[in-house]
Amino acid sequence: MVLARAYGVLMLSRLLAVTIDAHDAARLARFWAGVLGREVVEDAGGALLPGDDAQLSLRFVPSRAEKVGLNRMHFHLTSASPEDQQHKVATALGLGAGHLDVGQRPEEGHVVLADPEGNEFCVIEPGNGFLAGCGLLGELACDGTREVGLFWSEALGWPLVWDQDQETAIQSPHGGTKVAWGGPPVAPKEGRNRQRFDLAPVGSDQQAEVDRLISVGATQLEVGEDGTVVLADPDGNEFCVRGN
Repeated sequence: MVLARAYGVLMLSRLLAVTIDAHDAARLARFWAGVLGREVVEDAGGALLPGDDAQLSLRFVPSRAEKVGLNRMHFHLTSASPEDQQHKVATALGLGAGHLDVGQRPEEGHVVLADPEGNEFCVIEPGNGFLAGCGLLGELACDGTREVGLFWSEALGWPLVWDQDQETAIQSPHGGTKVAWGGPPVAPKEGRNRQRFDLAPVGSDQQAEVDRLISVGATQLEVGEDGTVVLADPDGNEFCVRGN
């Protein structure tokens, strides 16, 4: 049903970017540009790493907010061979990343790192079937319930590509990066998330899209001075709907 709606008459949101708060937005953008092989583009109030139909765009904005605990979102980067995985890890370390211990076991093949501002990410071992064909930025792994996965499938018109044991994942109809939620237990939310989705309505009616998102489970939080509407998804994660 969700996939059909993506091509139907209902207005849907277009995912503009994953926006990331940073103490030094320009530096963090340069780090991720080096890791992902992208160019940094100046963006109003921040720095943008444009993606495409199959790879998420990343936007970095200045913020004084301190990181508290583990983020609710983190990236999974793919690798083609053990040598390629080692090369990607070495590249990230050379750009300012550090190794991170989050309780991973020695036999697990992925490497857990933190970017220069402490945001967790993983370089996944080669041969991971779930991320096959997803590109370098293979997955945005999120802490969240099944309900929130269903919400985002409805919000974006992205079909569910995984729905088992309370775990969900969605993917653009164009393929590419998957967005996944690991199911309960979900860690308590501590303050505003430093990573969030930036959306734009497909069409010109921002309010109609805000109303639709509320009807499928979002909660309105505030309206910014620039007219951006801040909402929360069913798990309380903030996201923005921008006007045109």
